[in-house]
Amino acid sequence: MTNKKYLPSVIVLYLNYFLHGIGCSVLGQAVIKDALAASWNVEAMAITAIAAALGLGRLIALPFAGPLSDKLGRRVSTAIGGFSYAVYLIGLAMAFNAGGGAGYRIAYICAIVGGIANSFLDTGIYPAVSEIINKAPGVATMGIKFAISGSQFLLPFFLGITVGQTAGGLVSYNKLFYIVGIAYLVLMALILFFPLPDTDKKEGEKKEGLLQSIKHANFSAGSIAMILIGFTCTGTFQLWLNCAQNFAKDVAGWAEPQIMQSFYAIGTMIGLVVTALLTSKIKDVRFVMIYPAVCALMMVAVLMAPSQGMLKIGAFVLGWFGAGGLLQIATSVCNMLFPKIKGTVTALVMIASSLCNYTLLTAAASMSPSGVMVMNIALTAIGTLLGVFVNMNYNKMLEAAEK
Repeated sequence: MTNKKYLPSVIVLYLNYFLHGIGCSVLGQAVIKDALAASWNVEAMAITAIAAALGLGRLIALPFAGPLSDKLGRRVSTAIGGFSYAVYLIGLAMAFNAGGGAGYRIAYICAIVGGIANSFLDTGIYPAVSEIINKAPGVATMGIKFAISGSQFLLPFFLGITVGQTAGGLVSYNKLFYIVGIAYLVLMALILFFPLPDTDKKEGEKKEGLLQSIKHANFSAGSIAMILIGFTCTGTFQLWLNCAQNFAKDVAGWAEPQIMQSFYAIGTMIGLVVTALLTSKIKDVRFVMIYPAVCALMMVAVLMAPSQGMLKIGAFVLGWFGAGGLLQIATSVCNMLFPKIKGTVTALVMIASSLCNYTLLTAAASMSPSGVMVMNIALTAIGTLLGVFVNMNYNKMLEAAEK
């Protein structure tokens, strides 16, 4: 770490993502869906549309969240994200109390605000932790994934201790929404006063304007390929996560493949630890070539020899090599290639990631599980080739970044 004075700041930044792990997962919990559906008199699956609005909010905000972070600073972007997340979560509690159609509409709007919050946190915190832990930016950004995974692991416990009942007898999780929303406001207040590297520049040092920075950024074929890896690596783990259990049922005849999720989660956590250790010995950019290659080979093995044992191994391997920090490493490498517009380039990677979520999962909904597996193999193979291309041109790209 560059300076011990930034230690409180980096803790606050990671705590934002610990809370984000709750905010981005809570609408996917069956008990939350049932509680909201009962209050609004809708089917539980209708709550999925509220969750989809988070993605819509991300796509709306990312194009301008990144440039704003580079122009006004990481503090402003993170503070906007924290405040917006508080609006989203406290708004969900108010929407629950509103009941009926009004509650559903309020929640949808609040979820869009939640997606906007996510965008501002991404473009503020990813560059900020990379600037603080500048000797190991890959480890810094993987710490974000750790923070998210930690709260997602604890989420069932949080749900258990915050469940309550309204006077009308409805099950309510409003206490959780209020607690996390208020916690975001506290973190927002702290980040307004804690030091951050990009605001600690010498007095009189002039920041280059955004347009000038983009003009001088020199987007090459290699750097564009690096941004596109944000699309391919997201598709690898999202398609597996959403469709592999259907493949297990239809192709392998596995009636209850839910245990695959546990193997996937264990692989992700171990992958984060091992990858963080390896980044001190191996250049970050090597992982964007090696990890997707391992995923592609594993999925070919699953497709050719579908069995419960192979699917368990596949889930573990995809958790490790697909979700164990690859997107965070891709973001970190892009930040190294564009040191003057880190917020902007983070936004570009996250836009690619968000577009992947929407387009590929929509396509997968009308395909067979085997067809999805083939599509995922092809996509991951393309990601591997992009990684090879980036590695072949990496030294030239670094030289351009230094200039």
